[in-house]
Order: sequence, then C-alpha cells, then structure tokens
Amino acid sequence: MKRIANVLNIIFGIGTMLTLFLGGLTVLGYVVALFIGGETATEICAFIYKTFFPYLIRATSVFVGCGLIGMYLEKKKALTMVQDTEEK
Repeated sequence: MKRIANVLNIIFGIGTMLTLFLGGLTVLGYVVALFIGGETATEICAFIYKTFFPYLIRATSVFVGCGLIGMYLEKKKALTMVQDTEEK
C-alpha cells in the first residue's frame, strides 16, 4: 500500500506543478490577446475559454483525486480539523 501511495503522491505533485504552469500560460495568452486586439484576440480568448480550460479542469480533478487516494492509502489525516498528537 505504501508504494502505491508514494506513486500516487508523485503523480499528484507532478500534475499539480503542470496544471499550475498551464494555468499561468492562460494568463499569458490573455495578455497577448490584449495587446493584439481585434478578431485574433477574440479567437485566442475563445480558444482558451472553450477548448483549453475544460481539459485543464479535468486534468486538475484527476491529479487531485490521485493525491487524495494516495493520502488515504497512507492513512494521513491532513484534511481534519483536529490534529492527533502522539506521545512517545
């Protein structure tokens, strides 16, 4: 179980970095469209919004799911309100 959890956490980490980078590229695309203007800018913005964002959101959901499954397989309790402290 621990090995599967580690693989899922690595996928989660790489996927998170990738989706953050691609999200930043969308901002760059909007800035470029702002400077270009006209019909070309409209096409760029429409492509980003209608084509690129849905894939980015789906990929993000898959990577978050991998991270959650990995966390639960490791029996981590990172999403709880109360931290259990163990005395040794």
